[in-house]
Amino acid sequence: MDRYVTGGAIRAFREGKGLTQAELAERLFVSDKAVSKWETGRGLPDISLIEPLAHALGISVSALFSGESVRNDNRAANMLKTSFYVCPLCANVIHATGRASVACCGVTLPPLEAEECDREHALAIEPSEDEYYVTAAHPMTKDHYLSFLAAVSDNGFHLVKLYPEGPVEARFKINRVRWLYFCCNRHGLFRQKAEATEK
Repeated sequence: MDRYVTGGAIRAFREGKGLTQAELAERLFVSDKAVSKWETGRGLPDISLIEPLAHALGISVSALFSGESVRNDNRAANMLKTSFYVCPLCANVIHATGRASVACCGVTLPPLEAEECDREHALAIEPSEDEYYVTAAHPMTKDHYLSFLAAVSDNGFHLVKLYPEGPVEARFKINRVRWLYFCCNRHGLFRQKAEATEK
């Protein structure tokens, strides 16, 4: 890590929380002299105190390091602005209802940019009562495969993880599904409108 907590940030967050140095010290089980040293730059909090310090100040650890408080005024999420992040090390799939700062296995992940599907990556979508039965004629070898299928509606999200040498198939409730997303390990993320395809 190339940046540590600054005294100015600790003081600003403490004052913003309406705490005295003594009150903050009491919450952390340290002396008020220690807090004074941190704030004047004559000392730094031990790494073991970073998380408790952020908690006592009512902020995230990342806000403590950056010196900028992140205020969340969002009261609703738009599922149709969905974003996917895939870890290149463990293949973890992370879904967010918008752009986010995401890390996995120590790697900061960029969001995958979804492209409209092409012929090679088109899904076959077949309505069956209240579900879509989704399949694809896509290779599922160890070197070239789809890693997941996901259905996104205006009020929810359903992901089915796929594995090499396994089938490409999933069932999704039709109700309110707008888009289907699927990820090829070679060609990236694709999306297709959730509507029946011609046989």
